[in-house]
Amino acid sequence: MRRRDFITLLGGVAAWPLAARAQQGGGRPRLIGVLMVTAAGDPEMNRRLAAFQGELGRLGWVEGRNLRIETHWAAGDSERIRNAAAELVALTPDVILVNGSSGMDAMQRTSRTVPVVFVVVPDPVGAGYADSLAHPGGNATGFGQFEYGIGAKWLELLKEVSPNLKRVGVIRDPTITAGPGQFGAIQSVAPSLGVEITPLNMRDANEIERVISTFARTENSGLIVTGSALAVLHRKLIISLAAEYKLPATYFADYHVKEGGLVSYGPNLVDQYRQAAGYVDRILKGEKPADLPVQTPTKYETAVNLKTAKALGIEIPATLLARADEVIE
Repeated sequence: MRRRDFITLLGGVAAWPLAARAQQGGGRPRLIGVLMVTAAGDPEMNRRLAAFQGELGRLGWVEGRNLRIETHWAAGDSERIRNAAAELVALTPDVILVNGSSGMDAMQRTSRTVPVVFVVVPDPVGAGYADSLAHPGGNATGFGQFEYGIGAKWLELLKEVSPNLKRVGVIRDPTITAGPGQFGAIQSVAPSLGVEITPLNMRDANEIERVISTFARTENSGLIVTGSALAVLHRKLIISLAAEYKLPATYFADYHVKEGGLVSYGPNLVDQYRQAAGYVDRILKGEKPADLPVQTPTKYETAVNLKTAKALGIEIPATLLARADEVIE
């Protein structure tokens, strides 16, 4: 596993007072483990981790002075995720930041005692990572990505931009709790919208190409890309295949749209990492995860790519453009 060196966002003279306050009483630097289930070097993941470290710095935790950060990347591979979880726990960190459902699945199998702050996890109570939002009750707390019911919104949004849709393929990772959960929510509203739903399971790039090319053979079809580490890792492939086969697609995060996807609906994920730093700070100062409520998004954002819409021959409704948080020309 490779350790990622973070960029120090707060430096120079301004950082010294913060560091000094955080180090009152002396002692060893505190250790934060970070489990990223995606690939190292991903610009979106780098943005999130920069936000995390930037907020830690604002709170007085500066790497190389009073803090060590050990980051392991797993590139969407289930075995590497399990190994990364075990390796981080073996370091006996003060707290571990865990990204995604697959990361939390592996971490729960590895340890129920090391303090954990999770981010970008759909329905953490339903997945069994917390007893309740208000009282997590164990060694983990954090920030939910969304409840599975958001899947209904993805389908409604896709039908809004492409009213003639009859069949929708739902790209999912069937090996994680969130995969079937998101699919079930989409399937529950499909009859009322006159749409037939087909699960498109993915485990690697070859399978993604095969299932999308096969599904695209019928007319009036579209895609919904549900949240998973594999959907992040292979997003450029999924976006390019949607363009190649002229498939309108809805995504779970705005960065897909910025990279060429048609439309997305979801929370601000970079902000979750910034908020997670606040929870890490509180745990380092003695609070327990069991006493820190799990937080869920209070705002969801819609992004639309007009260039992609034009390439697909789709005219985005004026009502959707009016309420979109970001429109990419």
